[in-house]
Amino acid sequence: MTPLRSSRTQRIAGAALVVAALTATAACGGGGSKDGEGDGKAAGYNAGAKGIANPSTKQGGTLKFIGKQDFDSTDPQRQYYGMAWDFSRFYARQLISYAPKPGQASAELVPDLAQAKGEISNDGKTYTYRLREGIAWEDGTPITSKDIKYGIQRTWATDVITGGPSYLRQVLDPKGEYKGPYKDTTPDKLGLKAIQTPDDKTIVFNLAAPNGDFEQMLAMPSGSPVKKEKDTAGKYQLKPFSSGPYKFESYTPKKGAVLVRNDKWQRASDQIRAALPDKITVTINSNIEAIDELLIKGEYDLDLNATGMGQAGRTKALTKHKANLDNIETSFIRYVDIATKVAPFDNIECRKAVIYAADYQSMQTVRGGPDAGGEIATNMLPKSIKGSDDYDPYGILARKGKPDTAKAKAALKACGKPNGFSTTISARSNNPGEVQTAEALQQSLRAVGIKTEVESIDGAESSSITGSPAVVKQRGLGLVMTGWGPDFPTGQGFSQPLVDGRFIAPNGNYNVSETNDPKINKFFDDALKETDPGKAATIYQQMNHAVADLAVQMPFIYEKNFTWRGSRLTNAYSTAAYNGRYDYVSLGVVK
Repeated sequence: MTPLRSSRTQRIAGAALVVAALTATAACGGGGSKDGEGDGKAAGYNAGAKGIANPSTKQGGTLKFIGKQDFDSTDPQRQYYGMAWDFSRFYARQLISYAPKPGQASAELVPDLAQAKGEISNDGKTYTYRLREGIAWEDGTPITSKDIKYGIQRTWATDVITGGPSYLRQVLDPKGEYKGPYKDTTPDKLGLKAIQTPDDKTIVFNLAAPNGDFEQMLAMPSGSPVKKEKDTAGKYQLKPFSSGPYKFESYTPKKGAVLVRNDKWQRASDQIRAALPDKITVTINSNIEAIDELLIKGEYDLDLNATGMGQAGRTKALTKHKANLDNIETSFIRYVDIATKVAPFDNIECRKAVIYAADYQSMQTVRGGPDAGGEIATNMLPKSIKGSDDYDPYGILARKGKPDTAKAKAALKACGKPNGFSTTISARSNNPGEVQTAEALQQSLRAVGIKTEVESIDGAESSSITGSPAVVKQRGLGLVMTGWGPDFPTGQGFSQPLVDGRFIAPNGNYNVSETNDPKINKFFDDALKETDPGKAATIYQQMNHAVADLAVQMPFIYEKNFTWRGSRLTNAYSTAAYNGRYDYVSLGVVK
């Protein structure tokens, strides 16, 4: 158990544990120097999308991120932005995490703080873990099972620890009886009965009902340990206490952050993190075009947000710097929620009329075409999710994405609106291309008599506007332009917040269509009982078909984007576990 600072030989050997697993993939689809040390040259077009670009074990240097949008939080229990989850691997560990592998292989769950994946008993309701040796906080003290329990318990303190996913609360305490550690009256503030810590190396979870995705939930940042003595509650995000290879030197919200090595982290205790750079910096700049220029100039290595280059930057990069680009297929779907509680969309035929009248090809073109925008979508499961297929009940691909005016008019007649109707399309003004996509939809709907007004909103306010069923009804937002990526790569992690009626909430609601169909709800219940991912996938496929048949959502793009990969970057590869982003914790730089 040799600390990071003590032996260069062991440091490089440890890094090789991660990199060696990728070498074969790199040879097939990646690029870079033959000696595996990186040469500071662009690895080639799509090198990081098809494999690993510039594989290297070389340590040192500063990895430089730039982004237009700050983290929603650096507090692991409060994070919900995908890029924040990816970045948190630098300083937060969990019992279970995702394999450091390119592409779909990254969806494999592997032990992190735990010695092995959970020992499952009690008919799938009890999970037991033993912790690794050598796992330590940034002050050198051991990470214990009680630290993990305390960190998870913080998600119950919803009046203080706002944001973040609620899955662990739902499976461990569905009745909401526990109120979080800040209101905990037990002496050690560890009063959640569903988690037991019989000793410092053992932690036991007792679920209210079996859930085959439980370990996916533990792999989220919300499963990270927090040292009780270092917990500053709502201010914890200003300087989280590190359990990973890096620690915060500074963080200023909306400006940036600096992370440096945590010399108490032991590489031998961590089979996931390559930890190659000496320092990591983050700069926030709200000017999207300026970010692209700074990336092209080489002043920064990559875009923190990983939402793709703007049109001007993309054009310049494709013309002059194509070897620095990866055209990445993300796990996001861009779609339109159809609000079934806003008339006339309480009638399925009126919903179908929109789907048939939509010009998918036009919306795809607005978002950059097949390469920059993505393939036309026909249903609501991304290809990265087991159970996904090519189900296309409205014949979208057969008509090459063009409107089917005859069927749209027939649907209008069937719903009692033969001359069309009026409604409003909501679109986020600060989400690239969303308003323009809404305008393209507006134009195609007009051709069959469906008149629409496009209402642009600030994306930061969407949780209180489109996320409020009352506001959706009040404003008559019949069509809501949006996008979604999986919380974790299963049907539950993608679809349940969107179409399970039991997830409809008065605020922060993601089931905008307000779908509450007993058949669909039961599909989730049945899938969650399955510990076999293949059997669960079959059920999720049936669920997805049922959702499509209800016409409550109109997916139109399986999203792709052009991502800039700086010439200094090593070990850059797209990972399905983080919606197509690079696996940030594996990255290195050529000094």
